Amino acid sequence: MYHVSFPGLGIEWEINRVAFSIGSFNVYWYGILIAIGLLLGVLYAYYNTDHYGVDKNKLFDCVIVGIITSIIGARLYYVIFRWGEYYSTHPAEIIDIRDGGIAIYGAIIGALAGGLTMAKIKKQKFLPLLDVTMVAFLIGQAIGRWGNFFNQEAFGTETDTLFRMVSENTGGVGVHPCFLYESVWCALGVLFLHIFNRKFQKYHGQIFFLYFIWYGAERVVVEGLRTDSLYLPFQIAGYDIRVSQLLSLALVITGIVLLIVFRKRDDGMREKRLNKE
Repeated sequence: MYHVSFPGLGIEWEINRVAFSIGSFNVYWYGILIAIGLLLGVLYAYYNTDHYGVDKNKLFDCVIVGIITSIIGARLYYVIFRWGEYYSTHPAEIIDIRDGGIAIYGAIIGALAGGLTMAKIKKQKFLPLLDVTMVAFLIGQAIGRWGNFFNQEAFGTETDTLFRMVSENTGGVGVHPCFLYESVWCALGVLFLHIFNRKFQKYHGQIFFLYFIWYGAERVVVEGLRTDSLYLPFQIAGYDIRVSQLLSLALVITGIVLLIVFRKRDDGMREKRLNKE
């Protein structure tokens, strides 16, 4: 049980990480919120396949495999970068994700590896699938981040800003609620990319590239505030490097480069949409 407050907003709660128990087995809010985020992301993808040029039947095959590999990837990513620090001496805890310990970039890598492999088998074009998947990812990220709130983790350094959060886990001082920053940014990203798809998208893959920039830019900033970052096992130029910050910067640069390279591409998506309307 945690007493959590946002003094600048005049809000406070008593929260419990455990949603309910079945005998001695606890079910945590963390897992429930991730599951809800996954479900809503899948529903968005399903009901918007026509707008993105994705086959509904093939989508489900890719989603099922992608969900499984995303969970595996999310946990492996986290365990690998905390192996020497923790899991090498606690191997029995590697498969226990109810209490947290998954990484969003691992989930993305895993989902893409599994989903695109199935897309290849089912002969579903990659780029339309990637476009709708990125919006679905943002939905899952926006909701799943609240699992960090219930676990009272993934917060940042001390601050006295309006949105500061205080709890037992923060040592009784105000800290940056990084989960909140990311959740709001991802929700805005869903709105932006959804409207962009409806009104402005010119070619398949454009949403995918924009996701790189949208999410990567936020993560570069917010990751720099966090106190629980995963670091590279070696230094670069004498500095400890945050893994997610480095990867996020790479995504932003990649997204910008790809948008420039394909700036003249046009699959006729806007014209097809106007004809349907």
